[in-house]
Amino acid sequence: MIPGPTNVPWRVLQAMARPIANHRGEEFHRLYNEIQEGLKYAFRTKGDVLPLTASGTGAAECAISNFVNEGSKVLIPVNGEFAERIATSVERVGGKPVRMEIPYGKAPTTELVKQAIDLNKGIDSFFLVHNETSTGVTSRDLKEMAGLCRREGILVVVDAISDLCGEEIENDDWGVNVCFTASQKCLAAPPGLSLISVDEGAWKRVEERKAESRSFYFDLARIRKYHERSEIPFTPAVPLFYALSEALKLLKEEGYETRLERHRTCGQALYSALDALGLEAYPMDVRYRSNTVLVLKVPEGIDNSRLRGYMKEKHGVVISDGMGKLRGLTFRIGCMGIVSRREITLTLTALEGALRIQGWRIEAGKAAAALESTFDR
Repeated sequence: MIPGPTNVPWRVLQAMARPIANHRGEEFHRLYNEIQEGLKYAFRTKGDVLPLTASGTGAAECAISNFVNEGSKVLIPVNGEFAERIATSVERVGGKPVRMEIPYGKAPTTELVKQAIDLNKGIDSFFLVHNETSTGVTSRDLKEMAGLCRREGILVVVDAISDLCGEEIENDDWGVNVCFTASQKCLAAPPGLSLISVDEGAWKRVEERKAESRSFYFDLARIRKYHERSEIPFTPAVPLFYALSEALKLLKEEGYETRLERHRTCGQALYSALDALGLEAYPMDVRYRSNTVLVLKVPEGIDNSRLRGYMKEKHGVVISDGMGKLRGLTFRIGCMGIVSRREITLTLTALEGALRIQGWRIEAGKAAAALESTFDR
């Protein structure tokens, strides 16, 4: 129950046992095309979705190295560890990050983005971490923010690593130019692959770029040439492609909307139960609380390390410490991938036990009742 890697369905794990295919042969071509159709469904796009043998950070670097030029202004709402990383990476390739400093625990709004654009003429691109894994905040104003940026001629790039297929993101309909995620989150596949969608507006930027991409491995112009013949420029992790194909089949069988609703229901049920326990979610506004990564403040008098250790040793339930500036001050519960009433109930049981042994006063049955009530609704 960490914010990725998530648990992986047995069907997906079994797929990796298939014999290795020639990545330049017909078998891989068929596999690649199957994956492409599944990715378009997951990304809600008719455009290209490119699989990369890399973690989610690799997809972020791919986007930055291809769409951030020397001296170009990049608007970045900074409200957590991963947004900080985006800003740092933009600086490293010579871009000029225009940092919208948002207090940790809060989300950027369309009005704040508009103000930043008005105050900083010449913004070239807008990079948004849609679901900030370090704080548990989801920027649910993406549709409006993307529309505003598109009207201003600003490229919209979205980091959806920890919530694609767990939170609603309609890339084509909302006007998102570039979006990326990773295999080990809401897609419920093993770690090691990242996926990046590129629309025609973004491809035009690639074609108009005068200099070569700063990255040889993540050069989108090169990747696209191989993509057109259903291949990868460099040797892919073939077993992970088998796994991804199976995970995308499971997504289609469940249905995109059903998967979103499952994540939402599980997240809201757990929030209700945690509230009944007297715990406080880190995000300040209920509207922006993530359904896929729940970040909770460590209560006064509770030892964070001991709490997590008890849950693992006594119940086999693993959750995460806080991240970056919030390490030790918060703990994080992943609610993604294979997650259902069963996993949420087991997590709550483990957490209640861990709190009780440290003297936290709990009204018997109250949290369980809140959990059951949400699921029953």
